[in-house]
Amino acid sequence: MQETKQGILIIIGGAEDKSNDCTILRKTAELAGGTDGKIVILTAATDYPSQVGREYKYLFNKIGVSNIDTLHIETREDSNDLGRLKRLKGASCLFFTGGDQLKVTSLIGGTAIEKSIKDAFSTGLVIAGTSAGASVMSETMITSGLDDEAPKKCTVKMAPGLGLIHGVVIDQHFAQRGRIGRLLAAVAQNPKVLGIGLDEDTAIVVKPDNTFEVVGSNAVTILDGIHSNYSNVSESHPDDILAMTDIVLHILPRNHEFDLSNRAPILRRFTDC
Repeated sequence: MQETKQGILIIIGGAEDKSNDCTILRKTAELAGGTDGKIVILTAATDYPSQVGREYKYLFNKIGVSNIDTLHIETREDSNDLGRLKRLKGASCLFFTGGDQLKVTSLIGGTAIEKSIKDAFSTGLVIAGTSAGASVMSETMITSGLDDEAPKKCTVKMAPGLGLIHGVVIDQHFAQRGRIGRLLAAVAQNPKVLGIGLDEDTAIVVKPDNTFEVVGSNAVTILDGIHSNYSNVSESHPDDILAMTDIVLHILPRNHEFDLSNRAPILRRFTDC
């Protein structure tokens, strides 16, 4: 019987630092096994797979990881290709690039590649994703929506994601693009789900115990509507501004932690914040 040892998720809000300390990419390399790791860069989300793949290969090489492969998937046939499946073997980390999250799910959903990824994750594979690669990790993902708008039903569009993390919906480029309205709209439609907004150059490292640590230069916003006692989402028209009460909001910068199971921050004293 195969041992179950769930891997780690590194969910990045996009625009991670690529020219200075490269904190998030270094953290990814460290969790992937450092110089002994093998990172596979999956470029399914982007319209420029060769260019983006070369960029991340160069960056991880510069950090000290020499075993890098880029896996381009442009059709569903590619996602069932035995040669590509073999290239995932032995990977310690799979890195989803940015682009369009719908491209990821439409290209790999229900294919041999998706099954292989999930099987490997259940036995310890580290999976990282930036921007669109972050959104796609949840069961239900935000695909598009209006920035800098009050929450309305029409503010956000959602679709099934890969389901690597449960009970959350993720938005990225969060503070930089003013996306709190669309994340509130997502939470209003299912208050059981935690809304997680990731700023640029900021990531959460989700551990097998269902806690996460914040890494990077900005902040993570968590919206919790489970104890909300009123919302008009069910009777409102698409363009109506939503009414919502008693939404809990947490803002967490680097080094802070959150318990997803208990829906609460893990508060400790920090000397480097």
